Amino acid sequence: MPVTAIVGGQWGDEGKGKVVDMLAQEADYVVRFSGGDNAGHTVINPMGEFKLHIIPSGVFYPGVKCIIGNGVVINPDVFIRERNELISRGVNVSNVFISDRAHLVLPYHILLDGLEEEARGNKSLGTTRRGIGPAFVDKYARMGIRVGDLLLPEYLRERLEYVLECKNQLLTKVYDATPISLDEIYETCLKWGKELAPNIKETTHIIEEAISQDKKIIMEGAQGALLDPDFGTYPYGTSSSPLAAGGCLGIGIGPASVSATLGVFKAYSTRVGGGPMPTELLDETGDTIRDEAHEYGTTTGRPRRIGWFDAVAGKFSCQINGMTTAIMTRLDIMDILPTISICTAYELNGKIIKYFPANSGELAKCKPVYEEMPGWLCSTKEVRNYEDLPNEAKDYICRIEELIGCRMSAVCIGPSREQTIYK
Repeated sequence: MPVTAIVGGQWGDEGKGKVVDMLAQEADYVVRFSGGDNAGHTVINPMGEFKLHIIPSGVFYPGVKCIIGNGVVINPDVFIRERNELISRGVNVSNVFISDRAHLVLPYHILLDGLEEEARGNKSLGTTRRGIGPAFVDKYARMGIRVGDLLLPEYLRERLEYVLECKNQLLTKVYDATPISLDEIYETCLKWGKELAPNIKETTHIIEEAISQDKKIIMEGAQGALLDPDFGTYPYGTSSSPLAAGGCLGIGIGPASVSATLGVFKAYSTRVGGGPMPTELLDETGDTIRDEAHEYGTTTGRPRRIGWFDAVAGKFSCQINGMTTAIMTRLDIMDILPTISICTAYELNGKIIKYFPANSGELAKCKPVYEEMPGWLCSTKEVRNYEDLPNEAKDYICRIEELIGCRMSAVCIGPSREQTIYK
């Protein structure tokens, strides 16, 4: 089977953009399956550095068709801005398509996202305030507007009339905010429809035909497994499933079509936003890693929370994704550390556990049980063969493989394509 799912094994920001860019050179299709422009994938290639939020990371290969699947929510302004920036830098975007079943992020979603976060006060979830959560709420409440609706003006207006009647009640009576103008948002949607018309396709047929022809397809995930609405640190998570199984729903294929699931893990842990993180380092070591790795959000610019590698969470992530192999990124960041710790278990209420609790309150009480390993205190950035890595680095990789129960097929020791060691 020709479909490979690429998913984040932690709380997102693992370097999936680099991995997709690296593997896309041998692919025919790259299909984004979840999230919205709350995700950020940084890609560094011979054309320069690019920060993508909605367009799949395979866009830099002219022969690769890039599809934004039905499982993604799309802010057309963000898509248009990103597409135009790529064009201005010489990137061919003629093979970028959007599923007509994908839902839209509309102005009232962004407004409500901010108002809801403000209302939560010190219990805010730490959302990106880009309207992603409210857009998914509307999708499942059957109040969403889909990309294909932009091409049907009469139907679009009917839908907007119904939805805005409900939204304006909420805005004015609950939040004391200004109502949204139907005429203004309708005109905006019509402009979007004209702008996006060449990109909008019935993509499930395209993907099914590609599978039947044994084309190589990469399913590109967003965020990470530990933010999943069911299996992550609920309610501190994202609004769509970043798991491999979510990929099947997010592009419209059956699970039997997926031949491999590749998990991406950092050599340490990071997280953006609220929620428990057992191995978080609130000390000089955490600050050192953050500064060395420049750990600030691609989308928000917020400083990321830093922690040691959490093998309990990593093993759980492998399990719920059915990972067949994994890739470790940012190993080079560990070059400067004299000792490195790995979380091998949790202590909860005086007992040692080796499972990932479902309840965020319980997880917040978990104390990490660490295994300490020696660092290697030399640069790995120029290494190109696995055997040439320091023995301590290889021991660290092997120990993580043992703990999470998944083999590392490659290790990244820098952001560029050539800084990848195949194992």
